[in-house]
Amino acid sequence: MILLQANDVMRRFGADVLFHNINLQVQDHGRTALVGRNGAGKTTLLKMIAGITTPDEGTISKVKNLSIGYLAQDQGLDSQNSIWAELDTVFAPLHEQEKEIRQLEEQLASLDTTSSQYQQVMTTYDRLQTNYKKEGGFEYESRMRGILTGFGFGEQYYNTPVNALSGGQKTKLALAKILLQAPDLLILDEPTNHLDMNVLAWLEDYLKSYQGALLVVSHDRYFLDHVVKDVYDLDNRTLVHYTGNYTQFTHHKQERLKAEWKHYDQQQKKIAKLEDFVNRNIVRASTTKQAQARRKQLEKMDRLERPSTDDKSIHFHFHSDKASGNEVLDVDHLKIGYENQVLAGPLSFAVRKPQRIGIIGPNGIGKSTLLKTILHRIPAISGTIKLGANLDIGYYDQEQQQLHTNKTVLDEVWDDHPEVPKKDIRSLLGSFLFVGDDVYKVVHDLSGGEKARLELTKLSFKPIDFLILDEPTNHLDIDSREVLESAINEFPGTVLFVSHDRYFINQVATDILDMQRDGVTHYVGNYDDYLAQGATAPTPTTTTPGSEKKATVSKGKQSYKQSKEQQRARRKLQRAVDSLEDQMGQLEEQQQAIEKKMAQPEIATDIGKLTDLQKQLDQLKKKSDEVELDWTEAAEKLEEFDQQH
Repeated sequence: MILLQANDVMRRFGADVLFHNINLQVQDHGRTALVGRNGAGKTTLLKMIAGITTPDEGTISKVKNLSIGYLAQDQGLDSQNSIWAELDTVFAPLHEQEKEIRQLEEQLASLDTTSSQYQQVMTTYDRLQTNYKKEGGFEYESRMRGILTGFGFGEQYYNTPVNALSGGQKTKLALAKILLQAPDLLILDEPTNHLDMNVLAWLEDYLKSYQGALLVVSHDRYFLDHVVKDVYDLDNRTLVHYTGNYTQFTHHKQERLKAEWKHYDQQQKKIAKLEDFVNRNIVRASTTKQAQARRKQLEKMDRLERPSTDDKSIHFHFHSDKASGNEVLDVDHLKIGYENQVLAGPLSFAVRKPQRIGIIGPNGIGKSTLLKTILHRIPAISGTIKLGANLDIGYYDQEQQQLHTNKTVLDEVWDDHPEVPKKDIRSLLGSFLFVGDDVYKVVHDLSGGEKARLELTKLSFKPIDFLILDEPTNHLDIDSREVLESAINEFPGTVLFVSHDRYFINQVATDILDMQRDGVTHYVGNYDDYLAQGATAPTPTTTTPGSEKKATVSKGKQSYKQSKEQQRARRKLQRAVDSLEDQMGQLEEQQQAIEKKMAQPEIATDIGKLTDLQKQLDQLKKKSDEVELDWTEAAEKLEEFDQQH
């Protein structure tokens, strides 16, 4: 059953159209994602669907009495209540029923059990009790405890005033309250912000079993892969619907665009061929009728639009001027914190070239503090840190404190490299989507995403052999995250990073460090490998530096070797696909050449020559069919490889 439907919806901003021809359906129990680039209009569309705003054109219809819960980005609660009292307001109707039930119990206690009035009151009492049970009156407290626990609010938080919480905690509590309301349609705009991995895993499981429907916007691709079953892509100012999770959507979109280009190119070649025939033959008496027929064919043709997509994305790479030594970093019995207040430790681990190590752990454990301590920006409380000799270190700060708030975008980069011509600086900024007057924007006026791109701009300009990244995917849209992943995977140096983006970790990590208060545990592989090992993984312990280094180096080399072998295998499959595509193109050109030859007047009347050319054409078509079959098999193997890895 369709719960909600958008038909031909449009939104304008002045004379500009943000999006148009928007058609969307949300099914009962549906799990639907809305994806698209930053600025495409996803939040604007969600507000229309939630009934907060109305479309400029088109309609949004919904079933009668549909209850909708909408969580805006970073929407927090503002309340004088305690956490428990605030969530308890969701069940105000149940509390009214409780009062009625208590009043009836008092009335029954004062009546003669044999009287008719007693029987009447008892009938009302039974009806209320049944309804109270049906609406969850005996379960709501356990539901509250379960959801609060899932979001990391233990019993010690129950009496905490909501206004005493951090912004991130208020956002989590707002989501918890909406989940308790259990609306028929749950609309969530970036619900995974401020959630650590444990809470994300809990939320994914909760939403999978949620009885209502879900419509969600998220940059968390791992979350989308595990929760949604269909995807609407807001691309090129309109919506395209795909079935499947996020990874399946990306494959289907690539296939659709490839097919559209193929059909478009075929039609363009056909149009060029017809136009050429018309131009050459329209004035010749013997072929005028044929030319006129082809002209009519051109006029009646339903011409395909040139395929297009919102493909404006950053493009860059990290580079190094020299190769570092194998020993990049040794951390031994390190305790980190502030003013002798220990956040975590003792921590012991080693980093070796060319590992890409992801650090994970609960929020507040000190992951960012660890990176700053390694960089000597914060003093260590105890223990040792040994960096490799002559390292060129690049650091990405999630708080973006390395940027100068009063400088322009252009000066922020150019002041670091005054010897570089201005046009080269602007060219570099252009590759990070700072074009035109964007380069004269002042840093403090930039959005979080623009500041993130500016930091990456500065990193890409300098030589680096050890890259240290603190939550680098925050503020980046999905396309930019994928470009960053490619840049890291192509980087020949060593990478140590903190991230809660599980999809990102899966794409780039060769090793995982699971950080806890009292130590760190090393796992070989990416996030999925970490989960697979987690069931039998030892609790965090501090090993001796020598043994930890030996294990990390050997496992790291093995993991890196496996990663390289996978990359080689994929390149081999890709080369096979590309080669077959080239063959298909060459065969198509040969067929077109023969068809063009057969259309020549001097050959069109020569049966012998036409017969020979037709034989050649038949052979080429047969060969083309064989190559296309081989291409299909190769493309399927490549897709299967990508899904498995």
